[in-house]
Amino acid sequence: MKKRIEYEQITSLDPDWVREQIAHFMEEDIPDGDVTTKATITESAPIIANMVAAEPFVFCGESIIPYCFPEPCLVDVKKKDGEWVQPGNILAIITGPAGPILTYERVTLNLIQRLCGISTETKKYCDLELPDHFKVMDTRKTTPGLRKFEKYSVSIGGGWNHRLDLTSGILIKDNHLQAAGSVKAAIEQSRDQNSHNLPIELEVDTLDQLREGLDMDVDGFLLDNMSPEMVKEAVELIRDRPNGESIFVEASGGIDYATLESYAWTGIDGVSMSAITAQASAVDIKLEFE
Repeated sequence: MKKRIEYEQITSLDPDWVREQIAHFMEEDIPDGDVTTKATITESAPIIANMVAAEPFVFCGESIIPYCFPEPCLVDVKKKDGEWVQPGNILAIITGPAGPILTYERVTLNLIQRLCGISTETKKYCDLELPDHFKVMDTRKTTPGLRKFEKYSVSIGGGWNHRLDLTSGILIKDNHLQAAGSVKAAIEQSRDQNSHNLPIELEVDTLDQLREGLDMDVDGFLLDNMSPEMVKEAVELIRDRPNGESIFVEASGGIDYATLESYAWTGIDGVSMSAITAQASAVDIKLEFE
């Protein structure tokens, strides 16, 4: 029986990991301290700072904001991940000394604005007229250093995470085929080297390549830069094979918001698209001191 391709889904974030990432980000922002805050803040009187939405978006930060500010700051998150928020909504209340809140403000806002933008963009695609269980998938076209955060935000927006990294799955693409010499050689070599028994997925851009892959009994296909009509023909070829219903089939390449629905109803399992991460705009969030 074929190994149905199911990649790990990033549906939660470990608090210790989040703290560690924030510490790395702060190393970039305060290599030798926050000189402005040190120069202007002489007392550590407690203040209250409200993180406020300045536009509508899908919130992504419930599992992150509490770990963005150091002790003794207290963070009270007011919204749930995946919740639509409106302008003026308070997302979180941070209470603590003014100094660390000022120092950590920008890095926190940059990260949360970015992630909420991705969740909102993903939700926009997922709200189209799509078949049940259809997967709007991300890709590895993410911001270096932010991949796990960004894939988490895709999940919050209702999307599905494709492979997290190059260790997570075997996906033979056009340049691999070019380097290996042929579809047959690439798949045979992959099987020889597949010590972890990972499913093997093949990217194809012609029906002839697809037939070669079917003859080699791979576990999944990425149909690259095909028209909806060609994708439908490819799906029929795949599903007509023995165990063809268990083969994972995705489409990718040049698919956007305007065309996603036309691909979704061809019989594929999903579409992988960089648009939900690479083209997502950061949302507007402010930190206002009371």
